[in-house]
Amino acid sequence: MTNERPEPWLSGTLGDVPAVARAVLHALELARGDLWKWCAPLSDHQLNACPADLAPVSFHLRHIARSLDRLLTYAEGDVLDERQLMSLGSELDGAARHDELFAELGAALDRSKRRVWALGEADLEAPRVVGRKNLPSTVGGLLVHVAEHTMRHVGQAITTAKLVRRGEL
Repeated sequence: MTNERPEPWLSGTLGDVPAVARAVLHALELARGDLWKWCAPLSDHQLNACPADLAPVSFHLRHIARSLDRLLTYAEGDVLDERQLMSLGSELDGAARHDELFAELGAALDRSKRRVWALGEADLEAPRVVGRKNLPSTVGGLLVHVAEHTMRHVGQAITTAKLVRRGEL
């Protein structure tokens, strides 16, 4: 018997939120729990390490935070502003500090939850465009991508964190 709680999608929470938004919100909850469990114990040096030439954990944490903002901006029908575009270039910065990194990530997850909640009643088929090339998508497509893209980088961050810890860097 284990004392662990079920994953958010099995918790029976958010029953008043439409299914797609609920799934995204549960993915964001799972991301927070997993990242704090596996990555928060790392030192500044470990967060910035690149074992086997992999991107550092710090990159994945920044990328999650900043891509959530970008993807939800598109889902809301807006275009990226100068700040969002400029932040793209600093995601691989190798001088991340633990407390600043987790503060940015935590704030981004909190803001993203509010934004996803607000999009919960949106027409999922409403067309949206993505990027400078105005690639076609929909509100629903962007929401699903928020969840899957976030979890892809969560998995990469955890794997890299385990390699870093195993290497005792």
